This record gives sequence, structure tokens and C-alpha cells, in this order.
Amino acid sequence: MTDRIAILVVEDEALILMDVVDQLEADGFMVYEASNADTAIKLLDANPDIRLLFTDIDMPGSMDGLKLAAAVRDRWPPVKIIVTSGARMVETTDMPCGSMFFCKPYAHLAVVRSMRELLAA
Repeated sequence: MTDRIAILVVEDEALILMDVVDQLEADGFMVYEASNADTAIKLLDANPDIRLLFTDIDMPGSMDGLKLAAAVRDRWPPVKIIVTSGARMVETTDMPCGSMFFCKPYAHLAVVRSMRELLAA
């Protein structure tokens, strides 16, 4: 058995979520999925092996992806964070320290390369 790195993907668009999960699993990651921040927080509580959060900004629920990213940085400081959006641009100062932003549509290989860089740091 290999030690696969666990990633949590948070995306409210079902087709995008399925596509991202499939691609990341094909790249060897273990993937947890959530369609909103509330589910994401429950998954983080239940699965301490999650090492990276990949979240969309705009989604329904009690908080958007930026607020989720800030909550994750506060509660789980070792978890690396990548934020994505097709609706708005985000400045580095709007995100938790050490996190990254990708504008949709993004190149999957560039995202995976950034994930591996963040996780190796």
C-alpha cells in the first residue's frame, strides 16, 4: 500500500467536482470531496490526513471559499491551500499567507505542479 497524499476538493458545480476528483485520483492523490464549506469543515474534522484544500470561491452555504480558506488556516495551519474562481480575480493579500490562486479555466497540470510544490515545502 502506498501513502497517498489526501486532498480536499470543495466545488459546488457537480460536473467540475467530478472532473477534478477524477484527474487528481489519476495523479495518485486520495481525494475527499465537498460541495460547500460546511461539509468541508466536517471532513477536515473527521480526516486529519488531509494535507491540502483546493476550493472554489463562490458556493452556497455559510461561507464562501475565501472564508473557508481563512478558517482552515486558523484551525489547521499545516493544511496547504489553493483557491480558484471563474468569476473573480483575487489578490494575494485577500488569501491566507502561503496559499495560491488559480483563475478558471485552469490548466490541470499547472495546478498539480503547484500542489506538489506546496506539499513539498
